[in-house]
Amino acid sequence: MEIPPFPTGAWARELAGRVAAPTTADRDRERRWDPRLFAELATAGPAGPGLAGPLVPRDLGGAGLSAAQTLDLLAGLGEGARDPGLALAVGVHAVLATVPLRAFGSARQRERYLPRMASGEWLGALSLHQTQGASVTPAVTARAATDGSDGSDGSGGSGGWVLTGELDLVAGAPVAHHFLVVAAHGDGGRTAFVVDRSTPGLSVGEAGPAAMPTCPWGRLVLADCVVPDSAVLGTAGGAASEVEPLLAVLDWVFSSAPWLGLLRALTRDAIDGARERLLFGRPLHHDQSVRFTLADLAARCELAEGMLRRAAEQFDSGARPAHQDAAAARLFVAAAVRTVTDAAARLSGPLGLTGDHLSGRAHRDGLFFVGTGGGTEVLRPVIAASLLELG
Repeated sequence: MEIPPFPTGAWARELAGRVAAPTTADRDRERRWDPRLFAELATAGPAGPGLAGPLVPRDLGGAGLSAAQTLDLLAGLGEGARDPGLALAVGVHAVLATVPLRAFGSARQRERYLPRMASGEWLGALSLHQTQGASVTPAVTARAATDGSDGSDGSGGSGGWVLTGELDLVAGAPVAHHFLVVAAHGDGGRTAFVVDRSTPGLSVGEAGPAAMPTCPWGRLVLADCVVPDSAVLGTAGGAASEVEPLLAVLDWVFSSAPWLGLLRALTRDAIDGARERLLFGRPLHHDQSVRFTLADLAARCELAEGMLRRAAEQFDSGARPAHQDAAAARLFVAAAVRTVTDAAARLSGPLGLTGDHLSGRAHRDGLFFVGTGGGTEVLRPVIAASLLELG
């Protein structure tokens, strides 16, 4: 099926540069989420929805984009807005919260949630701890509500489920309409649920890391939270083979996409700094080592784009990216973020390390990004297992 025309990364870069970048420093300093800004980004597309539902099918109100086009959009958002926190919040909603519903949701779930998510009316959220699959034990447990069993067989009975536990590092929690929650059963099986914010027993508090302050962070507490069987996403007891592997590759690829744009912006800033700053009365770019550094930054941007695009295009081929390719792309982007942010900070000078400048924000938020997605402790074993054909 041919993908319909839609705004490119250049369009997203221009839009974000116009509507988001002018307030980025203020929002970062005030640790503020701007719902009006999100609404404008969500609805600004010339052919309908903007950045809120790129991968939602057109017949459900979304843009119906390819994964490669979505990669370009998120990279453009990162480059134009120059705001890692905003880009993360948009990506979590637009990709991590919508695609599992598209892939594993029932017809009723897709029809109820996806059109409102694509329009930006309803925001979805989830804990970044839940994107690491089997490497992390779920912090929430599930048991059958009324049939007297402990739910360990994944059946849930006919009376729904009782969810208990706490989730932190929930991106979008304070403003979300619903949450994707993965819960464990007594036998170690796992089930994914879509839990509405209005569900009795669910409470949301504002708590989050020092990094990414323009992303609305929160903590979920589920105290004997009863949800119906219709809240199950995918197969009861099947999250470990359905939702969780999908979440992992989505996170590795699409949470990295805005950083591709940020790396481009940082490299451009480093070039400007090398031209404008003086060292012993001479422009900094006259120094050979500075030129070599700039060449290395440009090369890392190109390589990061190639690896992410390769992984994204595997979605478009009708499959899911190999864990090896998605993990390798994330590992390389994380290393590039460390290298480029450090170099950009050096070339921009002391003022660049403040929150009013991209190099300062990226240096702070890059450390957080590098540790998410499981970090090297998860990514390297995934790649090694694939190379050794260990499953």
